[in-house]
Amino acid sequence: MKLLITKFIIALAFIMSIATLLPAVAYAQNAKANVCEGIGIATGGSNDCTDPAGSPSVDSAVKAGINILSIIVGVVSVVMIIIGGFKYIISSGDSGNITGAKNTILYALVGLVIVALAQVIVKFVLTKSTTVPKCNGTTITTGCTP
Repeated sequence: MKLLITKFIIALAFIMSIATLLPAVAYAQNAKANVCEGIGIATGGSNDCTDPAGSPSVDSAVKAGINILSIIVGVVSVVMIIIGGFKYIISSGDSGNITGAKNTILYALVGLVIVALAQVIVKFVLTKSTTVPKCNGTTITTGCTP
């Protein structure tokens, strides 16, 4: 009976913790419009925050894609760490369940490290591939020998 009550309390705490995150996500839905409106009020001008004409560049599209995937993987990793913690708590001393819970937490942490390294690698590659090389402090045009 104690185990059932403990599981119920843990499940209720988990649901309540997830429920506290939802309003923060809902308020952040229209952040750009709010910032543009604030700029318009502060400067006394218009709140026109339109992007310049043209499509986004490849590096900005890749950065946006990596950021979205990083957020998704980060959220999944945090959820898996929480699930691993719950599995560890309710393992009741069973060594197989404890090992499974520890592996869940370990793999979630490895996922977070991989996502962090992916951000660094993508930033490095995009910086190296999109910057214009320089020769003697000026941009290379023609005939520049380093």
